Amino acid sequence: MIPLKTIEELIKKHSSLEKDLSSGKIDKNFFAVKSKEYADLNEVIQDAKKYFSYEKERLEIQKILDDKNSDSELLKMAEVELNDLKLENENNEKRLKLFLLPKDEADKKDAIIEIRAGTGGLEASLFAADLFKMYEKVSHKKKWIVELISISRSEAGGLKEVIASIKGNNIYSTLKYESGVHRVQRVPDTETQGRVHTSAATVAVLPEAEEVDLKINESDLRIDVFRAGGPGGQSVNTTDSAVRITHIPTGISVSQQDEKSQHKNKAKGMKILRARLYELERSRIEKERSKDRKNKIGTGDRSERIRTYNFPQGRVTDHRINLTLHKLTEFLEGEIFDEMIEALTLQAQEERLETLN
Repeated sequence: MIPLKTIEELIKKHSSLEKDLSSGKIDKNFFAVKSKEYADLNEVIQDAKKYFSYEKERLEIQKILDDKNSDSELLKMAEVELNDLKLENENNEKRLKLFLLPKDEADKKDAIIEIRAGTGGLEASLFAADLFKMYEKVSHKKKWIVELISISRSEAGGLKEVIASIKGNNIYSTLKYESGVHRVQRVPDTETQGRVHTSAATVAVLPEAEEVDLKINESDLRIDVFRAGGPGGQSVNTTDSAVRITHIPTGISVSQQDEKSQHKNKAKGMKILRARLYELERSRIEKERSKDRKNKIGTGDRSERIRTYNFPQGRVTDHRINLTLHKLTEFLEGEIFDEMIEALTLQAQEERLETLN
């Protein structure tokens, strides 16, 4: 049960915001914030009003059922109406509970995605490239902006590692469940016997942290500069433009050499470092909160095998929610990506709701 006082406060807040926004007297500095708050409340306001009036409606129907003078036809109609009302109330309560769950502020942030080839040699690097292309296609469909931070290619034309920033609306909330080990089963181009090989790539999705989110002391950093190297150790720069930044307290180290400018490499390196430190702190807090519960869906364990892409059978399976989509090609094209994300989000919400019960 949600306290009716809580629901009443939601309804009053919605009404107050509606009046403020229509008055035209709101300070322009607060207009965007209040508009967003009003839009969020709009999603559940009808549910809130129905939930608030449920008990009154239930009692009115119950009076008909308790009235000995009611004819049988009227009683049947009242029973159906009461059952429908109870079902509607349960659904309203569920939606309101989800709305009232503590919000993860990181959900609204842009994200940094890191993809690395895992076990499987060159085939793993080709799969890492396929994953990156998939996220690029999803981003294009959603009109997100992908900015490459660093990239390391393999001999076969795949990717040993790629790090990119993705900007847009609610990026992290959409992509956060992608963190983990992605496994592929397919016949490599180099395989003459037609045997299926298994390879893997790891994906890490981090909320992009701003300086206001995380204060990094300069005294905690060790910055080394060196010459950027090309394939086979070939020098691609005659100046010390490459940068390695080490956060001494945690030991986290970031190297960046894609840019010819030391200043730009340092800026990119700090962006990655800030995201990793921010996620480290978030993970620590989440572990403290979830000591007594085991959720199926994590958002940070890079060693957890989360998904298998099976080419011979044309299917993709997410092991956390036991969901299999028999449209692998469409999934890699980003066409039914949302179907998987929605199922993962729903399961994660269900798990969070269980903690309230």
